Amino acid sequence: MSVLVVGMSHRSAPVALLERLSMDETVQHDTAASLVKQPSLTEAMIISTCNRLEVYTVATAFHSGVEDVLGVLAEVSGVSEAELRGYLYVRYADAAAEHMFTVAAGLDSMVVGEQQIIGQVRAAYVDAAERGTVGPTLHSLAQTALHTGKRVHSETTIDDSGASMVTFALDEARRILNIEDFQGRTALVLGAGAMSSLAATHLGRQGIDRLIIANRTRSRAERVAEHAREAGVAAEVVDFNARAGAISRADITVSATASDDFTITPEDLSGPTMLVDLSLPRDIDDAVTEREGVHLVNIESLHDSLRDADSEDSRALVKAETIVREEVDTFSSEQRVREVAPAVTRLRRTANEVQEQELERLRARLPELSEEEFGQVARTVKRIVDKLLHTPTVKIKELAATSETVSVETAIEELFGLGRSSVAVDAQRLPRPEELNAKEK
Repeated sequence: MSVLVVGMSHRSAPVALLERLSMDETVQHDTAASLVKQPSLTEAMIISTCNRLEVYTVATAFHSGVEDVLGVLAEVSGVSEAELRGYLYVRYADAAAEHMFTVAAGLDSMVVGEQQIIGQVRAAYVDAAERGTVGPTLHSLAQTALHTGKRVHSETTIDDSGASMVTFALDEARRILNIEDFQGRTALVLGAGAMSSLAATHLGRQGIDRLIIANRTRSRAERVAEHAREAGVAAEVVDFNARAGAISRADITVSATASDDFTITPEDLSGPTMLVDLSLPRDIDDAVTEREGVHLVNIESLHDSLRDADSEDSRALVKAETIVREEVDTFSSEQRVREVAPAVTRLRRTANEVQEQELERLRARLPELSEEEFGQVARTVKRIVDKLLHTPTVKIKELAATSETVSVETAIEELFGLGRSSVAVDAQRLPRPEELNAKEK
């Protein structure tokens, strides 16, 4: 049995589909209960946020596990299996553990390093534990994921990466425009989420004269505008459908909506402008750069630049990824040891049963032995069995912890402490193939 993850996120699916699969607590509980009733699934927990839906299960087999999860999701959401297959990703065994640790650390979030997701993972785990749909494997997985997330946030500066991404994008925009700051200029911000709010804040700090905020849900845009006003920046809100007119009034437009469709296309532009796309998948059509005087900075190119640059952010990301790999290796080793523990127990139990059976036969054949004499024989046999089993039982756990697969030859040598013959010889002293063939004849 291994951990299986079947899910979708802002990186793989449109927002509209994520909304259709979004689950409240009641639906999560009912879905998890349905999952553990499937023939190939024994444990289940679900992480459902506005940006992702992920089902974590323990599956007795990979393919049947995927099919069981897919069937339950289709039934609960009303989305056909065919449509789901186009957007779901699947992770299994060590890859599943790595994915959950990466998610909990905030490395798979739209704003890299954000801490909200670790709370969402914890809430999903606690809820599933209380409702009894997680067992030993998912308990260990979730607890290690939360530990990994805490390590990443405490041992690196990854928390600052989201803000740094916005800063880097605006710095790149200023470099392209050949300006020192945004004083006397107007900015349009599309969206009202974490990235959009960060962009509005940083634009204010860099001297923007006026902010225009547009979002599909106008009330959320009003909140962003109110925060800007509290910081001393003039701000207004326009309807999202009126964004093309707002672009013409702005010197720079920042889009961070993760929309299903492009928020800005060439048809929305009426003249030269600076555009910044902070969304994955992209908000702004690359074709806008075909218009004269239109410049575009997008988050994909920024990610590559930050990773390649010898900066604090790139070093933090590398360190965070190293922590995740360390925790995955430790978790995987511990899981393999747990998996072989029942086999070790059965080995010792079988040996003890054989020992007792043979001693009973010996007693029947040699009735003249006194109780003291027979006790000495029994203790001797037990010591022999224990010594024969000691090395194999220790080595089984060591092999499980350090290697996923071993050859039969290596297993025999390691389990019984036979060692491997050592050879040190000059190549010229080795027999040639023709000599070996001659001897065989």
